[in-house]
Amino acid sequence: MSKVLVVSDSHGLTKELEIIRDRHQQEVDLMIHCGDSQLTPDHLALTGYFTVAGNCDWGGFPNELVTDVAGRKFFITHGHLYSVKTSLMGLKYKAEETSADIVCFGHSHVLGAEVVDGRLYINPGSIRMPRERLEKTYVILDLQDGRVSMAVYELNGREIAGLSREFVLGN
Repeated sequence: MSKVLVVSDSHGLTKELEIIRDRHQQEVDLMIHCGDSQLTPDHLALTGYFTVAGNCDWGGFPNELVTDVAGRKFFITHGHLYSVKTSLMGLKYKAEETSADIVCFGHSHVLGAEVVDGRLYINPGSIRMPRERLEKTYVILDLQDGRVSMAVYELNGREIAGLSREFVLGN
């Protein structure tokens, strides 16, 4: 069993990223920031986060990253280069190209998660300026064999139990 924390669109917040990191770093195997941190890659608030560039970032973040956790391949991007505000189609093609099992992205500031063709697409929302809901959110994914459990947290660390979901991934 492995856990992955996913956060996005912090837009200049530093103390909050440090608090989230300190709160969860002992329980997760990977911490992902899906871009628009508006910080530099060497900023202390991003220490420990696997971070990609958003459309509001500068300073040398990669546009996308691929990594493996617990036998699952993660594709991480901000989403602006794939027009995720309009459709997930461009992101879907890239996920197929990289053979990703789990796709993490941001950009829209809208919390969402769905399985399409056996792949999990996850947007953790925003910890600064959420859209379509009031709560400032991030997620923790719990990887167990062919299942992924998602817990959604508010910035203050409170779990929003009603938003917890479990997904079955393809092999």
